Amino acid sequence: MKKVSLVIPCYNEEKNILLMYEAIRKVMNDIGKYNYEFIFVDNASTDTTTQVLKNLALKDKRVKVIINCRNFGVERSVMNAFLSSKSDAIIEMACDMQDPPGLIPIFLKHWDNGVKVVWGQRTSSDEKYFMKNVRTLYYKIIKSLSSVKQYEKVTGWGLYDRSVINSFRNLDDPMPILRNIIPDLGYDVVLVPYHQPVRQNGKSSYSLFAYFDLALSSLVHTSKVPLKCCTYLGLSCSVIAIIVAMIYLIYKLLYWNTFELGVAPLIIGCFFFFSVQICFFGILSEYVLTILDFVNFRQYVVEKERINFEE
Repeated sequence: MKKVSLVIPCYNEEKNILLMYEAIRKVMNDIGKYNYEFIFVDNASTDTTTQVLKNLALKDKRVKVIINCRNFGVERSVMNAFLSSKSDAIIEMACDMQDPPGLIPIFLKHWDNGVKVVWGQRTSSDEKYFMKNVRTLYYKIIKSLSSVKQYEKVTGWGLYDRSVINSFRNLDDPMPILRNIIPDLGYDVVLVPYHQPVRQNGKSSYSLFAYFDLALSSLVHTSKVPLKCCTYLGLSCSVIAIIVAMIYLIYKLLYWNTFELGVAPLIIGCFFFFSVQICFFGILSEYVLTILDFVNFRQYVVEKERINFEE
């Protein structure tokens, strides 16, 4: 009988853990044709999440728990859990009940038919209008600038075959964003559309700044276009500056006694070019920071404790 691991990262999810556990257990028991286990990853929660997980692991040996020493982020924690599993397939999903457990049977059906990667695709949601449009814009930017195929409205939650997980062992990426890695490795993906409900309990740990930082990381990991844009824009600004300078020079020569340059064009020009330079430095710094992360990368997480991993 094939075995499936349900990888669920957690951070301050004390009110959602049992709901997620019961919902998944019901779905898997109804299917009845797979062995399965839970791998909960606690990212140094500050509420009672750790204790809830420990109590659950005492009652059910299928519940495995990894407790990290600090919050290493969702991406690194999930990758560490992936590499800790020995199952035939892994399903990764968030603990906030926004990834519907009801999609699991569809994922497994595609997997039985030979599909290596199956993702849930959020075609509609109950989130606020502003965030919905910001996400849509983000996916379109990544898709248009990436050198490889990218998928819109996916977070990476879904099913991964054992062969895909094994290919992750050769990665040395300090920020393993699954929705970017899978297309880069060349795997075909089957998308399963779904409606995303609102978060059931608690508050998301992701702020607008955190989303923006993740978006920048995705852009830097998937595209070199921003660097090329710096070059093209720099050349364009140089040409414009030369043309404007020539116009002013000719105009001054023709109207030497009456034409006054004025201070305003100088100030506006200086601020414009300073802004362009700062923007360039910002883009370059993102790539430099990414290189620094790769150079200093040691391991995905440092674990404080493992539970039910005796075998």
